[in-house]
Amino acid sequence: MDPVTGLSLGRIAIGIGSLFAPAQSARLHGLKSTDEQLTYFQRMFAAREIALGAVTLAASGTTRRNLVLAGIAVDGADALTGAAGLRSRSFPVLAGALLVGGALGAVGSGVAALVGSRAG
Repeated sequence: MDPVTGLSLGRIAIGIGSLFAPAQSARLHGLKSTDEQLTYFQRMFAAREIALGAVTLAASGTTRRNLVLAGIAVDGADALTGAAGLRSRSFPVLAGALLVGGALGAVGSGVAALVGSRAG
């Protein structure tokens, strides 16, 4: 499986989990989701992940490359947000490590996909 497809399917899977089981998804990332307003924001995140994953899967050529770049930007912003949360002690260190690590892993996957598509 090429890296773009894998990353896109991962986005969709995370999005589906966050959409249909937001509290459980939050717990898997070391967070507590006890507030209904936070559940709303998790589902907004879920919609973003599902949409970005789906349109990237459906795209080709320059459009697909641009969507990967958009994903890198989104994941980079997620990593910065997680780092800010760690710094302000908004959540436990383990949760922060999972959030920042996951976002940086997605950035790395996106970069690898771009490099791989240029080499191929």
